[in-house]
Amino acid sequence: MGESMGFQDPVKPPPAVSTRYGSKGFQFSTDDGLYRLQLAGRLQFRFATPADQDPITYDDFFEQDQNLFKINRARLKVGGHAHKPWLTYYFEYELSASRILDFRVMVAKWPWLSFKIGQWKSEYSRERVISSGRQQLMERSIINRPFTLDRQQGASVYGRWDGGGLADFNYHFLVLTGTGIGARTNDDNHLMYSGRLQWNVLGEGVDMSGSALNYHQKPTASIAWAGTTNTSPYTRYSSQGGGQLTGFENGTAGQYAMDQYLVETTLMYRAFSWHSEYHRKNIFDTNNDRLSRLQGWFVQAGILLNAAASENSAPKLELAGRYALFRPEMRLQENNEEEYSLAFNCFFNDHLNKLTVDLTHFDFEEKSVNREASGWRFRVQYDFSF
Repeated sequence: MGESMGFQDPVKPPPAVSTRYGSKGFQFSTDDGLYRLQLAGRLQFRFATPADQDPITYDDFFEQDQNLFKINRARLKVGGHAHKPWLTYYFEYELSASRILDFRVMVAKWPWLSFKIGQWKSEYSRERVISSGRQQLMERSIINRPFTLDRQQGASVYGRWDGGGLADFNYHFLVLTGTGIGARTNDDNHLMYSGRLQWNVLGEGVDMSGSALNYHQKPTASIAWAGTTNTSPYTRYSSQGGGQLTGFENGTAGQYAMDQYLVETTLMYRAFSWHSEYHRKNIFDTNNDRLSRLQGWFVQAGILLNAAASENSAPKLELAGRYALFRPEMRLQENNEEEYSLAFNCFFNDHLNKLTVDLTHFDFEEKSVNREASGWRFRVQYDFSF
Protein backbone atom coordinates (compact mmCIF):
# COMPACT_ATOMS: atom_id res chain seq x y z
CA MET A 1 0.00 0.00 0.00
CA GLY A 2 2.85 2.35 0.89
CA GLU A 3 4.49 1.73 -2.44
CA SER A 4 1.32 2.71 -4.34
CA MET A 5 1.20 6.01 -2.43
CA GLY A 6 4.78 6.92 -3.47
CA PHE A 7 6.62 6.04 -0.26
CA GLN A 8 9.12 3.65 -1.89
CA ASP A 9 12.75 4.60 -1.17
CA PRO A 10 14.60 5.63 -4.30
CA VAL A 11 17.33 3.25 -5.48
CA LYS A 12 20.74 4.69 -4.73
CA PRO A 13 22.77 4.96 -7.92
CA PRO A 14 26.15 3.16 -7.94
CA PRO A 15 29.19 5.39 -7.44
CA ALA A 16 31.01 6.59 -10.52
CA VAL A 17 34.31 4.95 -11.40
CA SER A 18 37.45 6.83 -12.43
CA THR A 19 40.53 5.38 -14.10
CA ARG A 20 44.17 6.38 -14.17
CA TYR A 21 47.61 4.88 -14.69
CA GLY A 22 50.48 5.08 -12.19
CA SER A 23 53.46 3.22 -10.77
CA LYS A 24 51.16 0.37 -9.66
CA GLY A 25 49.59 -0.08 -13.08
CA PHE A 26 46.03 0.60 -14.20
CA GLN A 27 43.83 1.86 -11.38
CA PHE A 28 40.04 1.84 -11.15
CA SER A 29 38.51 3.76 -8.22
CA THR A 30 35.01 4.66 -7.12
CA ASP A 31 34.40 8.35 -6.45
CA ASP A 32 33.35 7.63 -2.87
CA GLY A 33 36.85 6.26 -2.18
CA LEU A 34 35.61 2.91 -0.84
CA TYR A 35 36.80 0.68 -3.67
CA ARG A 36 40.00 0.56 -5.70
CA LEU A 37 41.35 -2.05 -8.11
CA GLN A 38 44.90 -1.96 -9.45
CA LEU A 39 46.10 -4.18 -12.31
CA ALA A 40 49.75 -4.51 -13.29
CA GLY A 41 52.06 -6.95 -15.04
CA ARG A 42 55.77 -7.59 -15.38
CA LEU A 43 57.86 -9.45 -17.94
CA GLN A 44 61.49 -10.36 -17.41
CA PHE A 45 63.71 -11.66 -20.23
CA ARG A 46 67.18 -13.08 -19.56
CA PHE A 47 70.24 -14.41 -21.40
CA ALA A 48 72.87 -16.30 -19.38
CA THR A 49 76.13 -18.07 -20.09
CA PRO A 50 77.38 -20.65 -19.27
CA ALA A 51 74.36 -21.20 -16.97
CA ASP A 52 71.82 -19.15 -15.06
CA GLN A 53 71.55 -20.78 -11.63
CA ASP A 54 74.10 -20.34 -8.86
CA PRO A 55 76.35 -23.40 -8.41
CA ILE A 56 75.32 -25.29 -5.28
CA THR A 57 77.64 -28.30 -5.27
CA TYR A 58 81.15 -29.03 -6.51
CA ASP A 59 79.79 -30.96 -9.51
CA ASP A 60 77.76 -27.94 -10.66
CA PHE A 61 80.98 -26.27 -11.86
CA PHE A 62 81.61 -29.08 -14.35
CA GLU A 63 78.18 -29.46 -15.88
CA GLN A 64 77.89 -28.96 -19.62
CA ASP A 65 77.69 -25.31 -20.68
CA GLN A 66 74.10 -24.26 -21.24
CA ASN A 67 73.87 -20.86 -22.92
CA LEU A 68 70.24 -19.94 -22.71
CA PHE A 69 67.62 -17.29 -23.32
CA LYS A 70 64.42 -17.50 -21.30
CA ILE A 71 61.38 -15.69 -19.96
CA ASN A 72 62.54 -15.60 -16.36
CA ARG A 73 59.39 -14.12 -14.83
CA ALA A 74 55.90 -13.24 -16.06
CA ARG A 75 53.75 -11.79 -13.31
CA LEU A 76 50.18 -10.58 -13.00
CA LYS A 77 49.49 -8.34 -9.98
CA VAL A 78 46.14 -7.32 -8.56
CA GLY A 79 45.70 -5.08 -5.52
CA GLY A 80 43.65 -2.31 -3.98
CA HIS A 81 41.08 -1.88 -1.22
CA ALA A 82 37.42 -2.76 -0.73
CA HIS A 83 34.60 -1.62 1.59
CA LYS A 84 37.01 0.68 3.49
CA PRO A 85 40.18 2.49 2.33
CA TRP A 86 42.13 0.70 5.08
CA LEU A 87 40.93 -2.82 4.18
CA THR A 88 43.38 -3.73 1.44
CA TYR A 89 44.11 -6.83 -0.61
CA TYR A 90 46.78 -8.13 -2.97
CA PHE A 91 47.49 -11.21 -5.01
CA GLU A 92 50.21 -12.06 -7.48
CA TYR A 93 50.30 -14.86 -10.04
CA GLU A 94 53.30 -16.30 -11.87
CA LEU A 95 52.04 -16.97 -15.40
CA SER A 96 55.05 -18.97 -16.63
CA ALA A 97 54.80 -21.48 -13.75
CA SER A 98 51.01 -21.33 -13.19
CA ARG A 99 51.49 -20.62 -9.50
CA ILE A 100 49.80 -18.23 -7.06
CA LEU A 101 52.60 -16.42 -5.25
CA ASP A 102 50.78 -13.96 -2.98
CA PHE A 103 47.21 -13.71 -1.74
CA ARG A 104 46.61 -11.63 1.34
CA VAL A 105 44.24 -9.22 3.07
CA MET A 106 45.52 -6.37 5.28
CA VAL A 107 43.78 -4.26 7.90
CA ALA A 108 45.85 -1.06 7.85
CA LYS A 109 43.72 1.49 9.66
CA TRP A 110 46.49 2.70 11.97
CA PRO A 111 50.16 3.11 10.93
CA TRP A 112 51.33 1.75 14.28
CA LEU A 113 49.07 -1.35 14.31
CA SER A 114 48.13 -3.36 11.22
CA PHE A 115 47.11 -6.96 10.57
CA LYS A 116 47.69 -9.34 7.70
CA ILE A 117 46.42 -12.81 6.80
CA GLY A 118 47.15 -15.01 3.79
CA GLN A 119 50.32 -16.01 1.92
CA TRP A 120 53.22 -13.65 1.25
CA LYS A 121 57.00 -13.24 1.44
CA SER A 122 57.79 -13.35 5.15
CA GLU A 123 59.26 -10.10 6.44
CA TYR A 124 62.55 -11.63 7.52
CA SER A 125 65.44 -10.46 5.32
CA ARG A 126 65.38 -7.25 3.28
CA GLU A 127 67.10 -8.97 0.36
CA ARG A 128 64.20 -11.42 -0.05
CA VAL A 129 61.40 -8.93 0.67
CA ILE A 130 62.57 -6.55 -2.07
CA SER A 131 60.70 -7.46 -5.23
CA SER A 132 62.62 -9.21 -8.00
CA GLY A 133 61.63 -6.24 -10.16
CA ARG A 134 63.24 -3.69 -7.80
CA GLN A 135 66.55 -5.42 -7.10
CA GLN A 136 69.85 -3.65 -7.53
CA LEU A 137 71.64 -6.70 -8.89
CA MET A 138 70.02 -9.16 -11.26
CA GLU A 139 69.32 -11.77 -8.59
CA ARG A 140 69.67 -12.25 -4.86
CA SER A 141 72.95 -13.42 -3.36
CA ILE A 142 74.09 -16.98 -2.62
CA ILE A 143 73.02 -16.27 0.99
CA ASN A 144 69.34 -16.18 0.05
CA ARG A 145 68.97 -19.89 -0.66
CA PRO A 146 70.05 -21.26 2.75
CA PHE A 147 68.53 -18.52 4.93
CA THR A 148 65.31 -17.21 3.36
CA LEU A 149 61.90 -18.08 4.81
CA ASP A 150 60.39 -17.24 1.43
CA ARG A 151 56.61 -17.29 1.11
CA GLN A 152 54.57 -18.78 3.94
CA GLN A 153 50.93 -18.89 4.99
CA GLY A 154 49.78 -17.40 8.26
CA ALA A 155 48.99 -14.14 10.02
CA SER A 156 51.01 -11.18 11.26
CA VAL A 157 50.85 -8.01 13.32
CA TYR A 158 53.00 -5.14 12.08
CA GLY A 159 53.36 -1.38 12.02
CA ARG A 160 55.57 1.67 12.38
CA TRP A 161 55.97 3.52 15.63
CA ASP A 162 57.30 7.03 15.00
CA GLY A 163 58.09 8.80 18.23
CA GLY A 164 60.15 11.47 16.52
CA GLY A 165 63.90 11.64 15.98
CA LEU A 166 65.68 8.42 16.92
CA ALA A 167 62.47 6.84 18.23
CA ASP A 168 61.38 5.48 14.84
CA PHE A 169 60.79 1.73 14.47
CA ASN A 170 59.12 -0.76 12.14
CA TYR A 171 58.12 -4.13 13.56
CA HIS A 172 56.67 -7.43 12.34
CA PHE A 173 55.53 -10.42 14.36
CA LEU A 174 54.45 -13.45 12.31
CA VAL A 175 52.75 -16.74 13.15
CA LEU A 176 53.04 -19.07 10.15
CA THR A 177 52.26 -22.65 9.22
CA GLY A 178 55.94 -23.10 8.40
CA THR A 179 55.68 -25.59 5.54
CA GLY A 180 56.19 -23.18 2.64
CA ILE A 181 54.26 -21.76 -0.28
CA GLY A 182 51.01 -23.43 -1.24
CA ALA A 183 50.97 -25.71 1.82
CA ARG A 184 47.54 -27.06 2.75
CA THR A 185 48.60 -28.93 5.91
CA ASN A 186 51.16 -28.74 8.73
CA ASP A 187 53.43 -31.68 9.50
CA ASP A 188 53.04 -31.39 13.29
CA ASN A 189 51.39 -29.22 15.94
CA HIS A 190 54.22 -26.66 15.91
CA LEU A 191 53.95 -23.34 14.07
CA MET A 192 56.70 -21.10 12.75
CA TYR A 193 57.25 -17.94 14.81
CA SER A 194 59.19 -15.03 13.36
CA GLY A 195 59.87 -11.43 14.32
CA ARG A 196 61.63 -8.44 12.84
CA LEU A 197 62.50 -5.08 14.41
CA GLN A 198 63.87 -2.27 12.24
CA TRP A 199 65.30 0.88 13.77
CA ASN A 200 65.19 3.88 11.44
CA VAL A 201 68.21 5.52 13.00
CA LEU A 202 67.84 8.86 11.21
CA GLY A 203 64.09 9.18 11.64
CA GLU A 204 62.99 7.87 8.25
CA GLY A 205 62.87 4.34 6.85
CA VAL A 206 64.73 3.21 3.74
CA ASP A 207 62.52 2.28 0.77
CA MET A 208 62.25 -1.43 -0.12
CA SER A 209 64.28 -0.94 -3.27
CA GLY A 210 67.83 -1.88 -4.05
CA SER A 211 68.92 1.37 -5.72
CA ALA A 212 69.09 5.05 -4.78
CA LEU A 213 67.25 6.28 -7.87
CA ASN A 214 66.25 9.56 -6.25
CA TYR A 215 68.96 11.90 -5.02
CA HIS A 216 68.93 11.83 -1.21
CA GLN A 217 69.90 15.25 0.14
CA LYS A 218 69.76 13.80 3.65
CA PRO A 219 70.90 10.27 4.54
CA THR A 220 68.35 7.59 5.41
CA ALA A 221 69.51 4.51 7.28
CA SER A 222 68.20 1.54 9.23
CA ILE A 223 69.44 -1.35 11.36
CA ALA A 224 67.29 -4.46 11.62
CA TRP A 225 67.24 -7.62 13.69
CA ALA A 226 65.14 -10.69 12.89
CA GLY A 227 64.75 -14.21 14.24
CA THR A 228 62.76 -17.36 13.48
CA THR A 229 62.07 -20.72 15.10
CA ASN A 230 60.31 -23.73 13.58
CA THR A 231 60.19 -27.53 13.39
CA SER A 232 59.34 -29.18 10.07
CA PRO A 233 60.56 -31.77 7.53
CA TYR A 234 62.51 -29.00 5.74
CA THR A 235 65.86 -27.25 6.06
CA ARG A 236 65.21 -24.53 3.48
CA TYR A 237 62.38 -22.77 1.59
CA SER A 238 61.97 -21.42 -1.93
CA SER A 239 59.28 -20.37 -4.39
CA GLN A 240 58.66 -24.11 -4.96
CA GLY A 241 57.97 -24.71 -1.25
CA GLY A 242 59.91 -26.60 1.41
CA GLY A 243 63.10 -28.46 0.49
CA GLN A 244 66.51 -29.56 1.69
CA LEU A 245 69.93 -27.99 1.84
CA THR A 246 72.87 -29.99 0.52
CA GLY A 247 73.79 -32.80 2.90
CA PHE A 248 70.35 -33.21 4.49
CA GLU A 249 68.06 -36.17 3.85
CA ASN A 250 64.36 -35.84 3.07
CA GLY A 251 62.75 -35.18 6.42
CA THR A 252 59.88 -36.64 8.38
CA ALA A 253 57.32 -34.70 10.43
CA GLY A 254 59.11 -32.40 12.86
CA GLN A 255 62.54 -33.88 12.11
CA TYR A 256 64.41 -30.58 11.75
CA ALA A 257 64.32 -28.00 14.54
CA MET A 258 65.47 -24.74 12.95
CA ASP A 259 66.48 -21.53 14.73
CA GLN A 260 68.01 -18.60 12.90
CA TYR A 261 68.64 -14.86 13.16
CA LEU A 262 70.06 -11.96 11.15
CA VAL A 263 71.48 -8.47 11.56
CA GLU A 264 70.98 -6.07 8.67
CA THR A 265 72.07 -2.54 7.73
CA THR A 266 70.93 -0.19 4.97
CA LEU A 267 71.90 3.33 3.92
CA MET A 268 71.01 5.71 1.11
CA TYR A 269 72.74 9.06 0.80
CA ARG A 270 72.90 11.26 -2.28
CA ALA A 271 73.44 8.81 -5.16
CA PHE A 272 74.96 6.06 -2.98
CA SER A 273 73.24 2.97 -1.56
CA TRP A 274 74.45 0.32 0.89
CA HIS A 275 72.99 -2.98 2.08
CA SER A 276 74.46 -5.72 4.28
CA GLU A 277 73.15 -8.83 6.04
CA TYR A 278 74.72 -11.27 8.50
CA HIS A 279 72.97 -14.62 9.05
CA ARG A 280 73.28 -17.52 11.49
CA LYS A 281 71.21 -20.70 11.42
CA ASN A 282 71.14 -23.81 13.61
CA ILE A 283 69.48 -27.00 12.37
CA PHE A 284 69.03 -29.88 14.81
CA ASP A 285 68.21 -33.24 13.24
CA THR A 286 66.07 -34.88 15.91
CA ASN A 287 66.12 -38.27 14.16
CA ASN A 288 69.93 -38.48 14.01
CA ASP A 289 70.81 -36.29 17.01
CA ARG A 290 72.98 -33.99 14.88
CA LEU A 291 73.43 -30.22 15.10
CA SER A 292 74.51 -28.19 12.06
CA ARG A 293 75.49 -24.53 12.27
CA LEU A 294 75.42 -22.34 9.18
CA GLN A 295 76.75 -18.81 8.66
CA GLY A 296 76.57 -16.33 5.82
CA TRP A 297 76.89 -12.64 5.08
CA PHE A 298 77.10 -10.18 2.23
CA VAL A 299 77.80 -6.51 1.58
CA GLN A 300 76.37 -4.67 -1.41
CA ALA A 301 76.73 -1.11 -2.67
CA GLY A 302 75.79 0.97 -5.68
CA ILE A 303 76.29 4.44 -7.09
CA LEU A 304 74.10 6.34 -9.54
CA LEU A 305 76.51 7.59 -12.20
CA ASN A 306 74.33 10.42 -13.53
CA ALA A 307 72.23 11.66 -10.63
CA ALA A 308 70.99 14.64 -12.64
CA ALA A 309 69.38 12.41 -15.29
CA SER A 310 65.90 12.76 -13.79
CA GLU A 311 65.99 16.49 -14.59
CA ASN A 312 66.35 15.94 -18.33
CA SER A 313 64.51 12.59 -18.68
CA ALA A 314 67.68 10.76 -19.70
CA PRO A 315 68.13 7.10 -18.66
CA LYS A 316 69.70 6.68 -15.22
CA LEU A 317 72.90 4.66 -15.07
CA GLU A 318 74.04 2.72 -12.01
CA LEU A 319 77.09 0.64 -11.10
CA ALA A 320 76.71 -1.87 -8.26
CA GLY A 321 78.73 -4.64 -6.65
CA ARG A 322 78.36 -7.38 -4.05
CA TYR A 323 80.52 -9.79 -2.08
CA ALA A 324 78.90 -12.77 -0.32
CA LEU A 325 80.32 -15.60 1.80
CA PHE A 326 78.50 -18.76 2.87
CA ARG A 327 79.81 -21.37 5.32
CA PRO A 328 77.54 -24.46 5.16
CA GLU A 329 79.07 -25.93 8.34
CA MET A 330 80.89 -23.70 10.81
CA ARG A 331 82.85 -26.62 12.29
CA LEU A 332 84.62 -26.99 8.94
CA GLN A 333 86.51 -23.69 8.92
CA GLU A 334 87.90 -24.03 5.40
CA ASN A 335 84.67 -24.98 3.64
CA ASN A 336 83.39 -21.77 2.02
CA GLU A 337 81.35 -20.59 -0.93
CA GLU A 338 82.04 -17.07 -2.22
CA GLU A 339 80.37 -14.76 -4.73
CA TYR A 340 81.84 -11.65 -6.38
CA SER A 341 79.27 -9.77 -8.49
CA LEU A 342 79.41 -6.60 -10.56
CA ALA A 343 76.29 -5.17 -12.24
CA PHE A 344 75.44 -2.26 -14.53
CA ASN A 345 71.87 -0.92 -14.67
CA CYS A 346 70.27 1.34 -17.26
CA PHE A 347 66.93 2.66 -15.96
CA PHE A 348 64.71 3.96 -18.77
CA ASN A 349 61.82 4.52 -16.33
CA ASP A 350 63.27 3.57 -12.95
CA HIS A 351 62.58 -0.11 -12.14
CA LEU A 352 59.55 -0.22 -14.46
CA ASN A 353 61.72 -0.35 -17.58
CA LYS A 354 65.36 -1.29 -17.12
CA LEU A 355 68.28 -3.20 -18.62
CA THR A 356 70.77 -5.03 -16.37
CA VAL A 357 74.11 -6.64 -17.17
CA ASP A 358 76.01 -8.59 -14.53
CA LEU A 359 79.25 -10.54 -14.21
CA THR A 360 79.78 -12.98 -11.33
CA HIS A 361 82.71 -15.07 -10.12
CA PHE A 362 82.11 -18.05 -7.81
CA ASP A 363 84.69 -19.72 -5.56
CA PHE A 364 83.89 -23.10 -3.99
CA GLU A 365 86.19 -24.62 -1.37
CA GLU A 366 85.79 -27.96 0.38
CA LYS A 367 89.22 -28.34 1.92
CA SER A 368 87.89 -30.94 4.35
CA VAL A 369 87.82 -33.31 1.35
CA ASN A 370 90.63 -31.50 -0.52
CA ARG A 371 88.76 -30.06 -3.48
CA GLU A 372 88.16 -26.59 -4.94
CA ALA A 373 86.34 -25.13 -7.94
CA SER A 374 85.64 -21.72 -9.44
CA GLY A 375 83.87 -20.23 -12.42
CA TRP A 376 82.44 -17.15 -14.13
CA ARG A 377 78.92 -16.26 -15.25
CA PHE A 378 77.64 -13.50 -17.55
CA ARG A 379 74.00 -12.43 -17.87
CA VAL A 380 71.85 -9.77 -19.57
CA GLN A 381 68.29 -9.04 -18.49
CA TYR A 382 65.49 -6.73 -19.64
CA ASP A 383 62.71 -6.03 -17.12
CA PHE A 384 59.46 -4.44 -18.33
CA SER A 385 56.48 -3.54 -16.14
CA PHE A 386 53.11 -2.12 -17.18
